[in-house]
Amino acid sequence: MSRRCAYLTMDDISGFVSDAELSFEPMAELGWAVEMVPWRSDTDWNDFDLVYICTPWDYQNDVAAFLGVLETIEMSSAVLVNGLDLVRWNLEKTYLRELEMRGAAIVPSVFFEHFDAQRVSACFAAHGTGKIVLKPVVGANADNIFVLANPLSDDIIGQLDRVFAARPFFVQPFIESVQTEGEYSLFFFGGDYSHAILKKPKPGDFRTQEEHGADILSVEAPAALVETARHVLGVINPQPVYVRADFVRDAGDRFLLMELELIEPALYFRTDPGSAGRFARALVRTAA
Repeated sequence: MSRRCAYLTMDDISGFVSDAELSFEPMAELGWAVEMVPWRSDTDWNDFDLVYICTPWDYQNDVAAFLGVLETIEMSSAVLVNGLDLVRWNLEKTYLRELEMRGAAIVPSVFFEHFDAQRVSACFAAHGTGKIVLKPVVGANADNIFVLANPLSDDIIGQLDRVFAARPFFVQPFIESVQTEGEYSLFFFGGDYSHAILKKPKPGDFRTQEEHGADILSVEAPAALVETARHVLGVINPQPVYVRADFVRDAGDRFLLMELELIEPALYFRTDPGSAGRFARALVRTAA
């Protein structure tokens, strides 16, 4: 008899690109039946042996409700993957500050509780750049991200004040290689390196999501990048079952961590024939 695994998703995933179904067959070969279950549904999680946080890509619209569902799953007989402690830690981008303190090289970041035009303007000089990026501390899908040039116009200041008046955010220098080279994503399953992609924004854009027109290319990650990613993962405890690590190359040819996604990253199985199987084996090991 097959064991049951729920893949958490959203009520309507149209408009998003997902290839999670490519892991169904490898899961079945390992004796697991997979069912896509909206996270907002009235589900008895005790009916499942395992729950994987797959594609709930609207959770940022109601974080408290989402965490409430995950807490219910954790209290059930099902195993939640990744675990709730990792999700809570990864939910706010302040984890980047912690990783930096543990020795990881990140894109330089300054965190704010609310918008202050004078302090944000000072970030141009602090980062030594004429272009900065503002991002919400809790966010996804490139929502409410702003690329800003110096000086800030009155219109922009007014818009930022409305968006971030009560929303924590952080500021990073704009890394030019995002547009010229792209952003690398490396995937690790069960602590082992699996595969890599390069996400290249469409001309004139900076967003690396394919929903915004970016090209997704299967690549062989440079050895130095793989080692950099291993170092980042080495400072995380507990180790995640799955992770996507995003890196960009700075002007000094260093790879800097842009984001470490432990909650619901797209895993791009279609870019590597063996990746879905590697993921499935790592996933079911957690329920052993």
